[in-house]
Amino acid sequence: MSGDAQRILITGATGYVGGRLARHLAASNRYEVVLGSRRPQSSNVDPALRLVMTNYSDAASLRSACEGVDAIVHLAGANAQSCAADPALAFEVNAVGTARLVAAAVLSGVERFVYLSTAHVYGGGAGLIGEETCARGTHPYATSHRAGEDIVLHARARRELDGVAARLSNSFGAPASASADCWMLLVPDLCRQAVRSRRLVLRSSGLQRRDFITLTDTCAALEHLLAVESTGDGLFNVGGRWAPTVREMADRIAALCPRVLGYEVPVETAPPATGERSEEFDFRIDRLLATGFRLARDIDGELAATLEFCAKDGGPYP
Repeated sequence: MSGDAQRILITGATGYVGGRLARHLAASNRYEVVLGSRRPQSSNVDPALRLVMTNYSDAASLRSACEGVDAIVHLAGANAQSCAADPALAFEVNAVGTARLVAAAVLSGVERFVYLSTAHVYGGGAGLIGEETCARGTHPYATSHRAGEDIVLHARARRELDGVAARLSNSFGAPASASADCWMLLVPDLCRQAVRSRRLVLRSSGLQRRDFITLTDTCAALEHLLAVESTGDGLFNVGGRWAPTVREMADRIAALCPRVLGYEVPVETAPPATGERSEEFDFRIDRLLATGFRLARDIDGELAATLEFCAKDGGPYP
């Protein structure tokens, strides 16, 4: 993709990743950013950017949103809690909604379609996880996203558009707005706890490992997948190559609190189950790195910014 500024449609632009990605791309003169939302009015968007309706039950609405667009980053979807509560809704939003947007994109001549999937498709576990690892996740959040992937990659196989599925691990950082749907996630929740209660309470032993990637690196990876010349088979893991235990992440946040907040914050965990231990976990992103992408990995900078957001800029967050 080359030429003048690319017009990029970001769906789910009022969300956690979407808000940060919109800000990231808008800062570059390489892109004309269009924000897609199911809500015609939203406080969680940059008023300088164009906002369009994306009504997934209305083909004309989706065609209109895709008109003149060079590429789409599709972030709109139901979160894990909503998927668990209503598996039918999970597939309606994450799979059927994606299929309808892909159809509109094809009819509108969109060149590249980047679909944000999730590492949850692998079903958790330990050891080494690459794109060739069997996707065994059975949670509706995982299975509905896997269905969304298949729709995008099917359109790619038919050469209807250049479809990319990005399986994101645990992204963390300060949201663009306090209204972003992120406060049930580990890092935002712990940073909010540090401000509100001056202690960090884990509901588990904290021995489980997760791969974490900063929101800055997430946005850079998505921009890279928009611009990279060759996308291989279209499937990429997107992670941070850093897999601490949940307790280690909490300890890292606590270590920053004296400098950022001006006071110490203790960490409390539940006792481990009998025989429970931390297992090695390696979420591989070799395919992404092979395309020339590089991680910045400013972990403490991202954590400090999240603490600062909760302390100063969060306002009436949930």
